[in-house]
Amino acid sequence: MINYDLSKIRAVVFDLDGVLSAESIALAEDGTPLRTVNIKDGYAIQLAMKMGLRVAIISGCRIEAVRKRYEGLGMEDIYLGASVKIKVYDEFLAKYGLNDSEVMFMGDDVPDLEVMRRVGCAVCPKDACPEVKAVSCYVSDRLGGQGCGRDVLEQVLRAQGRWLSDERAFGW
Repeated sequence: MINYDLSKIRAVVFDLDGVLSAESIALAEDGTPLRTVNIKDGYAIQLAMKMGLRVAIISGCRIEAVRKRYEGLGMEDIYLGASVKIKVYDEFLAKYGLNDSEVMFMGDDVPDLEVMRRVGCAVCPKDACPEVKAVSCYVSDRLGGQGCGRDVLEQVLRAQGRWLSDERAFGW
């Protein structure tokens, strides 16, 4: 269980590589990096947004297939090519009038630390680096790319009484 008052959470922000996709990346013959996606993460993301949570990605990844995948789930805030994530995070907060205590961030490696130290609720997958685990109030029992996004979103929605709370839960 996440050690935070999840009723406060209005937004959940994810890193991509090592969080919503596995930390190993296959390469296509032309050298293009390929990402995996987890179907249960996808279901939880679209449900969370239907239930009123703001869900975003802040990633250094620059692959447009990633944008297409998450736009297809209804996500509006997909920040790719973010070399310094804290700057993008500050823009995201300002855009929606959020404060740090209302945000959960799930990261797995050193580039995520600045944001994770600021948010109210920092979480990570089981295979995150030690420095990230040290600043997290919750370490998922799931690996990156293997349902850790679903794990935390389900906990937030359950804590807020919005998990499977109406007919919106039973469709895409």
